[in-house]
Amino acid sequence: MPWNKRYRRIVLTGPESTGKTTLARALAETSGGIWIPEYARGYVERLNRKYDRSDVEHIARVQVRQYDEATAAGTYPVVFDTFLIVTKVWLATVFGSAPPWLDQALRRCAIDLYLLCSPDLPWRPDPVRENPGERRLELFRAHHAELERAGLPFYVIQGSGEKRLAGCLTFLEREA
Repeated sequence: MPWNKRYRRIVLTGPESTGKTTLARALAETSGGIWIPEYARGYVERLNRKYDRSDVEHIARVQVRQYDEATAAGTYPVVFDTFLIVTKVWLATVFGSAPPWLDQALRRCAIDLYLLCSPDLPWRPDPVRENPGERRLELFRAHHAELERAGLPFYVIQGSGEKRLAGCLTFLEREA
């Protein structure tokens, strides 16, 4: 499995309900790496109110701390179930802009590969999801544009179930 030498830090990104958690967990298990679960979901679920801009910025700061802790541990690969790209798109979409420090954090936190999950899976509602239908495609495009704008290495993941994981692993092996 040579890909886990080249891709030491991998981020799953994209709109909600696109299989990021399932894929992140599977990649970590397949490679013997570390899975960093999504922090935002649990945080928002515990709020007794609607989240605000300061909550999303707090989530971004925690994501940076998780990155620092995971990379300091020295066990690779590290597979992040969402990261600062999701948070940046979220801030821009909901609040109109992201703070400048977020771009600085993105540059500092070196990620070897972003896996952008396509919204080709069925949307599954839950209490913290808020973007069904065409909104998912708009958010996918926003993630894609942000990855390109920042010049970050990424690959679009498509398909469902085992095909999604198999396609991802095929790409990783081919590019390693």
